[in-house]
Amino acid sequence: MRTGSFTQMIICLLFLLSSPLVLSQIIDFSEENSYKKVFQQTDNFGASYLDTLEMAYRHAPTDSLRLTLLNDLSYYWHTRDLVKAYEFTQKGLKEARDLDLPKWIGRFQITQGAILLRDEKLDSARIVLGMAMKRVDRDELPLLFTQLGYVAEREGDLAKAAEYAMRTLKLGEQLGDVHAQAQAYSDLSNLFWKQKKYKKGLEQGLMALELFESTGLIDLDYDFTLYVVGNNYLALGDTEEALKYYNHAISIGERYGFYNNLSDIYISLADLYGQTNQLKEGEAAALNAILFSERLNNNFMLMRSWLALGKMQRLQGKYLSSIISLEKSIAIATDDFRDAFFLSDAYQNLGKAYAGSHSYREAYAAFEKYDELQREVFTVEAADRMSQIQTEFDVADKENTIELQGIQIKKQQVIQTLGMVVIVLLILYLLLIFKSVRTNRRNNEKLRVQNEEKEFLLKEIHHRVKNNLEIVSSLLALQADQILDPKVKSAMIKSQQRVHSMSMIHQRLYQGKSLSHIEMKDYFRNLGNHVIHSYGKEGLIKLDCEMERISVDIDHAIPIGLIVNELLSNSLKYAFPEDRKGRIRVSLFQRGSVLHLEVSDDGIGKDIAQGIEGTGFGTQLIALLTTQLDGEMQLVVDKGTSVSFNFQLPQAA
Repeated sequence: MRTGSFTQMIICLLFLLSSPLVLSQIIDFSEENSYKKVFQQTDNFGASYLDTLEMAYRHAPTDSLRLTLLNDLSYYWHTRDLVKAYEFTQKGLKEARDLDLPKWIGRFQITQGAILLRDEKLDSARIVLGMAMKRVDRDELPLLFTQLGYVAEREGDLAKAAEYAMRTLKLGEQLGDVHAQAQAYSDLSNLFWKQKKYKKGLEQGLMALELFESTGLIDLDYDFTLYVVGNNYLALGDTEEALKYYNHAISIGERYGFYNNLSDIYISLADLYGQTNQLKEGEAAALNAILFSERLNNNFMLMRSWLALGKMQRLQGKYLSSIISLEKSIAIATDDFRDAFFLSDAYQNLGKAYAGSHSYREAYAAFEKYDELQREVFTVEAADRMSQIQTEFDVADKENTIELQGIQIKKQQVIQTLGMVVIVLLILYLLLIFKSVRTNRRNNEKLRVQNEEKEFLLKEIHHRVKNNLEIVSSLLALQADQILDPKVKSAMIKSQQRVHSMSMIHQRLYQGKSLSHIEMKDYFRNLGNHVIHSYGKEGLIKLDCEMERISVDIDHAIPIGLIVNELLSNSLKYAFPEDRKGRIRVSLFQRGSVLHLEVSDDGIGKDIAQGIEGTGFGTQLIALLTTQLDGEMQLVVDKGTSVSFNFQLPQAA
C-alpha cells in the first residue's frame, strides 16, 4: 500500500470515530465519489458539517476536491460569520491562482461577491462578480446572476434586481436547473413583497417552494423562501399561515446554523407579534435577531434587528427606548448602506416615536427623510418594470395555456393515428413472436437432447477411464503380491496408490454434477482413508481435512491428488514408526488467484526427502507436479512435518 493511501485511510478512520453521522453522509475518502456536496447531494447531517468540511479539506487527495471543499466552506460560513467566510475565500483564491485554474478563481469570486455584498461593500461585490462572469461556465451563471440581483436590490434598484431574477429563471429553464428556477421565483417573490404586491409575491413564493421541494433537499435558499412566503402572508393579514412558515424556517436555520436567515425571520416574527399585540414576544424576537446578527458580523442584519426592536418598544409606549434603538439602527446604516426600503422604515418609526414623546420638530424631520427615501424606492421606473414583469408572467401563462391546448389537440390526433398503426404492428409482432417462440421451442428441445447425449457420453468416458485405471491398479496390486524384493514391492504399491488416486478423480466426475471440477474436501477424505487402509493403520492414524468445500478443475485436481497421495504415503511410512498414533492434516483453500495446499503431521519430524529411498521417485514426482502447476513448495520440520504449496491459477482473459 502506498503511504498516501494509508494516510488517507487513517484520516477517514479518525473522522469516523469523531463524527460518524456527519462524516458518513458527507466525506469518505475511501469511496470514488468521496464528497457528497452539502445541500446538493445530501442534507442528512447535523449542524457541525462546517467543522467536518474544515477538517477534511486539508487532507483532500486531489486539488479539485480540496478546492470544492474550501469553496463550500467559504460560501456556507457566510451564513454564520462573514469574517471567517472571507478568510476561507482568500485561501481559496490564493490556491486557485497558484494552480492557475481560472474557473476556480471565478467560483471563489462568486462566493467573495456574496460575502462582500452582505458586508455592505456593494461596489466591490459588483466588480468581483463582473470579473467572475468571464471565468465561470454557463451552468454557474444562475448563482452569479442571483448575487448581482442581491446587489441591485440592496442598492434600491428593484427593477434591475427583477431583471437579474428573470435572467436566472430563463437560464435555469434552458439548463434544466430546477434549483436555479426555484431561486429566481423566490427572489421575484421577495421583490414583489417590497413593491407591496403581496398576492403576486405569494404566488411566486409558493411556486419556488414547490420547485425546491421537488429536489428533495433542504438548503439555505429553501429556508429563505419559507421566510419570504411568510412575509407575504403576514402582509396579507394571514398571521396564522405566516407563523407556520416562520416556525418551519426557524427549525431549518437552527439545524444548519443559517444565522443570516434566522436574523431575517426573527425580525419578521417581531412584526407579526406587533400585529397580534403580543408585544413582549415581539421584543424577545427582536433581541434574538440582534443576537444572530452580531454572531454573523453583518451590519445590514444588525441595522434591521435594531429597527425591529425599536418598533416593538414604540408599540409598547417606550418612546425614549424606541428612539435610542431606532437611532442606533440608522447609525449602523452607513453611507454605503443604500437600502432605502429598510432605511425609510427606520425613519418612519423614528418619526412616530418622536411624535409619541411630543418631540414634534424631530418627528417632522424624520418623516421628511422617510418621504425622501420612499420616493427612491417606489420610483415610476421600478413600478413600471415590476408591472411589466408581472404582465410578462400573465402573458406567458396565457400563451402557455393556448399552446398547451393546441399541443393537446395535436397529441390526440397523433395518438389516434399512432394507435391504429400500433395495433396493426402489434398484431404482426404477435404473429412473429408466436412463430419465433415455436421455432425456439423446437431448437431448445433439440439442444436439450444433444446436451443430454453429450453429458451422457462424457460421463461414460470418465466411467470407463475410471474402470480401466482400477484394472491397472488391481494388476499392480496382484503383481506386488508376487514380488519378494521389499523395495520393488514398495514401489509397486506406491504406483498402485497413484493410479487409484487418479481413478477416484474420474469416479467423482461421472458421479457428480460437474464434468470439469472436483469437490476436493470429500476427495481428500476418501483418498486419505484409502491410503491409511492400504498401510493397515486405520486405528492408529486420524485424518483431518480442515478446509471449506472447494471445487478445482481436473487439470489441477489430478496433480494435487498425486502430490497429496505421495505426502500421505511418506507420512505413514516414516512419521509414525513402531505403531505410533498420530494425526495427519490436509487443507486446501484459494486466495485470489492462488491455491494454497498444506499437508502436515505430528509425527517424529523426519524430513520426508530423507525418507524416500531408492531412486527418490516420490520426491522427483512432487517436484515435477509442483513445477507443472506453476507452484512453490515450503517444508517445515518442527514437532512433526509440514509441507505447503502455493499454486498459481490461470487468470481469466
